[in-house]
Amino acid sequence: MKKLINDPEDIVDEMLEGMVLAYPDRLRRLDGTEVLVRADGPVDGKVGLVSGGGSGHEPTHAGYIGDGMLDGAAAGQVFTSPTADQLSEMVKACDAGEGVLNIVKNYEGDVMNFDTAAEMAAMEDIEVEQVVVDDDVAVEDSLYTSGRRGVCGTILVHKAAGAKAAAGGDLSEVKAVAEKVIENTGTMGTALTSCVTPDKGEPTFDLGEDEIELGIGIHGEPGTERTDMMSADEITTHLTEKVLEDLALDDGQEVMTIVNGMGGTPLMELFVVNRKLQEILGEHGLETWDSWVGDYMTSLDMMGCSVTVCAVDDELKELLGAPVDTPALKQ
Repeated sequence: MKKLINDPEDIVDEMLEGMVLAYPDRLRRLDGTEVLVRADGPVDGKVGLVSGGGSGHEPTHAGYIGDGMLDGAAAGQVFTSPTADQLSEMVKACDAGEGVLNIVKNYEGDVMNFDTAAEMAAMEDIEVEQVVVDDDVAVEDSLYTSGRRGVCGTILVHKAAGAKAAAGGDLSEVKAVAEKVIENTGTMGTALTSCVTPDKGEPTFDLGEDEIELGIGIHGEPGTERTDMMSADEITTHLTEKVLEDLALDDGQEVMTIVNGMGGTPLMELFVVNRKLQEILGEHGLETWDSWVGDYMTSLDMMGCSVTVCAVDDELKELLGAPVDTPALKQ
């Protein structure tokens, strides 16, 4: 499998170096770590927001560092949690005296290491709160989680909580907004192909030429079922109906949606999915307030997509629609 890499062991280090060189006025790297933070941080008078996880999901998470979103992001090795020591250094670097909110995807390694990092920060009198995102409606428990997995809905948590922090919200208010998004968001994804990790150089799981995996995780974890290839409309219907069944929204509810590429899917195909998604929402009596289409949380070069639906009210619309300026997202 051809990839633009040198030594697989150096890929995360070289990726972070390349990001800082691309955005030197926005990002800086903490010495001796795989942590990127705001170049102008910590920001006085503002709650710090941090996240992180295994690499391979770009632009998640470092792509969302900047005004209106994250203050720091830690990058583990590919599909591997950052260490507690690195997460602790990130928390300390992003604290301006107003406390720090950890935004964690629900994977056992991430949760365990963020928990430890929060305890380490508390020993230095840094106030830390934590939320765990579990928006994947596909499975209740998986190979790497107790409970539902955290996937693309995490980006909306970053966005709303980041806007609240930028507007001067205190730590409890920022956490409450993050939890509100988590409670009102559902996601489900599909894989048309496996991804190929740099160290392995071959597909991480076998998927037949005419097969797809429904309910796949962002690390290639098994989904709810393996089935024959279906049309875009059939796949979109399956994913969307599962999400809507989980959310159980009232007629007339406004929603925000994301059609997220997994890294190897052309935008052309993602827009085809969005077309059907919006049609289904209308059939359910739901009103789309905003929709995003693109690569927000990927799985290396996997072909496939995920569908995210978030129920919004006036508060969330204000926060999700607030200005943001990061390498991966601007509005």
